Amino acid sequence: MILNTTQMGDGEPLVLLHGLFGAARNLGVLSRGLSGKARVVAMDLRNHGESPHGLPMDFGTMAADVAETLESLGIGRVKLAGHSLGGKTAMALALTRPEMIERVAVMDIAPIRYDHDYDDYVAAMLAIELHPGLTRAEAEQALAQTVKAAPMRAFLLNNLVLGANPHWRVGLREIQAAMPDMLDWVDPPGAQPFTGPALFLTGADSRYVGPEADGAIRRLFPNAVRQEIAGAAHWLHADKPAEVLDSLQEFFGL
Repeated sequence: MILNTTQMGDGEPLVLLHGLFGAARNLGVLSRGLSGKARVVAMDLRNHGESPHGLPMDFGTMAADVAETLESLGIGRVKLAGHSLGGKTAMALALTRPEMIERVAVMDIAPIRYDHDYDDYVAAMLAIELHPGLTRAEAEQALAQTVKAAPMRAFLLNNLVLGANPHWRVGLREIQAAMPDMLDWVDPPGAQPFTGPALFLTGADSRYVGPEADGAIRRLFPNAVRQEIAGAAHWLHADKPAEVLDSLQEFFGL
């Protein structure tokens, strides 16, 4: 699958991959900050943003999407960074196509299984009646009973296109069907440890990458280093954009 991309800057290519329910534009602050010394290629993963919808959504398949998209752009070897779902996709690509990856930064996720899920969020989004004239306020009110946090409601509603034909940009049915794959981690077919430089950048206030993840990280990324961003939770690039940008610039040599 060829993914939708947003590009800016000149220099060696650097690919950015967003998290679940996100899109390339959600990483705009990183794209702009890194584009001074790199050709930043931010991608919409399958079933997100302006990319096509389709199953499956296992990480081997999503990594292959990224590789196919890079090949279609004539790009052979890249620096790579991904957050959450995009981080798992980035890991899968590094493990299966190491010749394409110079170095990889994984933001607040690890190659382990996660127990949380967003099934209730998906169900609440699907339950909204998409009628002409639907307003954002109506949609937010419909989500409020299930999605308690206002920032999360706003994040999810970024995917809602209003107007005469309201619709979701995200493939909600596909995401719903693929949730078990996205929460799990199974080494993708052909995976080998990635021996290049790897940065696991985490939010100090996040619970996504605890000490229990160390063994899994070392098994697959023997040269990995870990770094925490103080005062940041899972969406570290939103909580502390300047600090995350500094860490990525240093790691990527920009």
